[in-house]
Amino acid sequence: MRNQTVTTFILLGLTDDIRLQVLLFTFLFLSYMLSLSGNLTIISLTLIDPHLKTPMYIFLKNFSFLEISLTTACIPRFLYSLSSGDKSITYVACVTQLFFIDLFAGTEFFLLATMSYDRYVAICKPLHYTTIMNSRVCKNFIFLCWVAALIIILPPISLGLGLEFCDSNTIDHFCCDAAPLLKISCSDTWLIEQMVIVCAVLTFIVTFMCVVLSYIYIIRTVLRFPSAKQKKKAFSTCSSHMIVVSITYGSCIFIYVKPSAKDDVAINKGISLLIISVSPMLNPFIYALRNKQVKQAFNYSINKTAFLSKM
Repeated sequence: MRNQTVTTFILLGLTDDIRLQVLLFTFLFLSYMLSLSGNLTIISLTLIDPHLKTPMYIFLKNFSFLEISLTTACIPRFLYSLSSGDKSITYVACVTQLFFIDLFAGTEFFLLATMSYDRYVAICKPLHYTTIMNSRVCKNFIFLCWVAALIIILPPISLGLGLEFCDSNTIDHFCCDAAPLLKISCSDTWLIEQMVIVCAVLTFIVTFMCVVLSYIYIIRTVLRFPSAKQKKKAFSTCSSHMIVVSITYGSCIFIYVKPSAKDDVAINKGISLLIISVSPMLNPFIYALRNKQVKQAFNYSINKTAFLSKM
């Protein structure tokens, strides 16, 4: 986004009503703190507890790290804007925020697809699970998720660095997002708009198809199990991941696939904020409450801490 006359942007946020801003600040601050504490707890448990060293929890640890990173890239800056009234953001800070939000969000999609493949191997090929999903393979998968996201976002962002902003510096959003930035540019944005759409759709379709195919094979395998107890146990190992996948992809479908009129901009901003603030807060609780091993590890760490404090 080559800067000719604009050195700072103005982020309009969600509302100018002071009372709503106070409520919004309180809600976002609490959700951010819960998101940090919940995801840091998941990361700590997977690092401390020897029973949580399996591939599933290696991926979960990295997913929690991405959740923390995504919210931190956006929410603290918005909280500062709400508390101080300063809606300005420098050109460099805006580009940096856009880059990291896209990188973390893209990596999440690829990691969710990888986690669905992990569940497929665990249920459909249980005898070969430890061989197929060994530690080295897991690390390679995680590395590839980051690389894939980086490859996807670099072309449109590289083109975006050549955009000029001369007529307006007001961004109709609470953070630096590609669509409102392209809207206020005085350059020809047709090519980059098409590239953004292609990259977003490609990421969505590729990862979504990986998830769908994995669960088709999982369901087919589980339905062949002779006992209801085996079926229930198999589905319970996937339930947390299925809920998180449903929330993530469902939200994206609502915002980006649904044709939206100009009047829907405020609604889409609100949904985007919920995705960035509420989903990272809920995900640790989804995995913790629906996962017996995580609950056992949490109780063990609490009891151990209480025992050590009494000594």
